[in-house]
Amino acid sequence: MRASVVALRRRPGRSAATVFGIGLATGLVLLLLALSAGVQTSATTLANASGIDLLATSSGGSSSFGAAPPPIPHAHRLAQEIPAKDPNVAVASPWLVDNLVYGNATLWARANASTVPGGWGTTQAGTVGWIPSDTQGIEIPPITAGTGFTYPGDPYYNNGSYNGTPTHQLVIDQALAGVLGVSVGEQLWAAPAGPTSGLPAWYENATEFTVVGVSGPFWLVPSALLAFGYLSEIQSLVGAASPTTDYATFILIHLHDPSSPATDQVRIARAFSQLSVLTLSDILREFQHVVDVYRTFGTLVGSVGIVVAALFTTTILQMSVDDRSRELALLRAIGSPRAEVGWTVLEEGLVLSGLGLAVGLPLAYLGALAMNAFLVGLLPGLPAGFSFVSFDPTVIVTGAAAVVGIGLVAGTAPAVRAMGLPIAEELRAP
Repeated sequence: MRASVVALRRRPGRSAATVFGIGLATGLVLLLLALSAGVQTSATTLANASGIDLLATSSGGSSSFGAAPPPIPHAHRLAQEIPAKDPNVAVASPWLVDNLVYGNATLWARANASTVPGGWGTTQAGTVGWIPSDTQGIEIPPITAGTGFTYPGDPYYNNGSYNGTPTHQLVIDQALAGVLGVSVGEQLWAAPAGPTSGLPAWYENATEFTVVGVSGPFWLVPSALLAFGYLSEIQSLVGAASPTTDYATFILIHLHDPSSPATDQVRIARAFSQLSVLTLSDILREFQHVVDVYRTFGTLVGSVGIVVAALFTTTILQMSVDDRSRELALLRAIGSPRAEVGWTVLEEGLVLSGLGLAVGLPLAYLGALAMNAFLVGLLPGLPAGFSFVSFDPTVIVTGAAAVVGIGLVAGTAPAVRAMGLPIAEELRAP
């Protein structure tokens, strides 16, 4: 080890450049690994804390991320029938997820007065229709202002007749409240599409709601702007409010005993052939497929960096062998075995790699902090504690293994060259 350090100190500039190059390659690999590990760890933690043990979609619907499943008909009825068929089901909560367009009272007043400033208009936001009293055990967004929904059940549904009294209540998240400039007790208008023949006509055909609560961000629905309403009332806006349709997008199922969800999955799937039932493991497996795609891409990028660093280090070590050729030949002349001479060169590569790891770790950590802050700021609505990066032991060990690999690969050819130096010629050389 001492001989390797002495050899590196003879050319400090060259050694420093090599260490920095290895550090950059190592830092890139660690950063990419930490990114995929962080997303996977955070998603798993949040999913396990969500209270969702099973997720039902329409039969034949894709469970892939980004694919919108077909609607589930007779959602209100299923919310009662699923617990009846499986006593372990505590709650079967139907959710209709869609996009609606919203306008506030200020825009309405300006539209009626024909004084709408440039840039003003309606706002599209993700909307969840649910039965607020049927979400026990499932994580829902916390109310930060107002009392929230005040009526039990789903009054407008009225046992399937859809002739009950609508509540016209909405809970909106903080981001949507900020964009629309509304607070608890104020009015909003909602419609399934934006204005096509002027704002006054749009307001005339839109449905008026009262904001009864402002909620915190909600990670389960990936939207920075969200509103929540009674299932039947949101259905009435998107054309799904009838006894023969009664559509929902998902049914979220919370179990009394979640220790064996696969048993309940089979029981519910057999009882309701129109449903595809997924366990939390199934959902996370689909998410893992998405993460693996990005991890593969990151691995390719990191591999390129590793190869470049190894080639650069090989070149530096070859130059070092040329500089020390007489010294290495002298070691052979006084009786040092070939393997010992080769090891001194290989050891030099490992020392360079170790120093590169010492440089790459802090670079990767600082880069990860910066990237995480950027992504968190770019994607509002993420829950507290969500992190896009994670430096778990696997990430560190993988990075260290990559560094050792650089040292071994880069040092092999120069070590072979050192072991084969002609002793007599090197010692006679001027």
